[in-house]
Amino acid sequence: MQRLAVLSFHTSPLVQPGMGDSGGMNVYVRELVASLAQAGIDCTVYTRAWAPGLPEVVDIEPGFRVVHVPAGPHDLPKEDLHSVVEEFTDGVLAHLVDHPVDAVHANYWLSGVAGHRIKHTLGLPLVVTFHTLGRVKSAGGDPEPGHRIEAEASVIGCADAILANTEAEVDELVRFYDADLARIEIVPPGVDHAFFSPGERHGARAALGLDDEHPVVLFVGRIQPLKGLDVSVRSLACLERDDTVLLAVGGTSGPAGEAHLAEVIEEARDLGVLGRVRFVDAQPHHLLSTYYRAADVVHVPSRSESFGLVALEAAACGTPVVATAVGGLQTLVEHRRSGFLVESRDPACWASVTDRILADPVLAERLAAGGVGVARDYTWSTTAGRLRRVYADLAVRALVECAAA
Repeated sequence: MQRLAVLSFHTSPLVQPGMGDSGGMNVYVRELVASLAQAGIDCTVYTRAWAPGLPEVVDIEPGFRVVHVPAGPHDLPKEDLHSVVEEFTDGVLAHLVDHPVDAVHANYWLSGVAGHRIKHTLGLPLVVTFHTLGRVKSAGGDPEPGHRIEAEASVIGCADAILANTEAEVDELVRFYDADLARIEIVPPGVDHAFFSPGERHGARAALGLDDEHPVVLFVGRIQPLKGLDVSVRSLACLERDDTVLLAVGGTSGPAGEAHLAEVIEEARDLGVLGRVRFVDAQPHHLLSTYYRAADVVHVPSRSESFGLVALEAAACGTPVVATAVGGLQTLVEHRRSGFLVESRDPACWASVTDRILADPVLAERLAAGGVGVARDYTWSTTAGRLRRVYADLAVRALVECAAA
């Protein structure tokens, strides 16, 4: 397995995470492909041309390039992107005529639909990382359209390998989609320890214009109902330390993003804590380490989360994490070792565990050390190594037959 096509249809690895539909998947694709390229696999990432004037090909480093494929209007909302998947797939197939590959790795369900057709057109192995699953999101209170769920089920039935981040995601794939266990591979993402590592809190706060007098709770992520910023805001009003500051780093996402932000601001105003909430635009990924180091606690109150890269990056920086007990967060956050898992979305529960960390420096130090220990096992080179073995196995296997083909 020497040449790989990576499909990242709806979001480009070149776009800054935390803006629009860009998030952990952008980081995943960029870091994974860079590690694969460094290990000798020639990788081409195909993404939809999301703005006018983009070059057709962007060479990132030896063995890693991004191809922008025209498909629909540049400003097409994410909810309508499924209507141009066929156009995108046509563009990828046209490029592959002169740039053949040995396998296709699709990211997210939209790319999975494209990869499904490419598999059957060219007879290539199909690897899929879903990142989120429609039925899981719907079960968590964020309904997804039926066409997405049907497409996911079809792709899962035909994929030659399905990558899961954690055991929890394996359970979801089997329980919600009756996926074949024999074709599921657990390949966790990594973290770049050169950027995300423990650092001095005073210096980080000085760099961000924060003082050392006020406790800091940090939320990092796109502002949308799924990510749960409202939980952090409501818990702020319940904290014993009424001088605690909440930093919310990220931009709005999706049609509900702006409305959710307005609701969060109004609720913070009603609770009397708006003056202690600081909204910060999405930051370049490597700069997030300064925010993690500046914080006393990082909140990850997502309704569902297949992995939870923010929790891993915070842990790598030695900052205790309080997270919802869902999905991959149940693996990344080791309860009482690197942080706390909260079963409820009751802000009083979130405030209670946050208060414990803020009031007990010994506990905070123990959780910080535990988080660094947990994060140490996650590296992108390890992820790439596991994935290379998956690709190598697929090179000598017969392709999965698809009933829908």
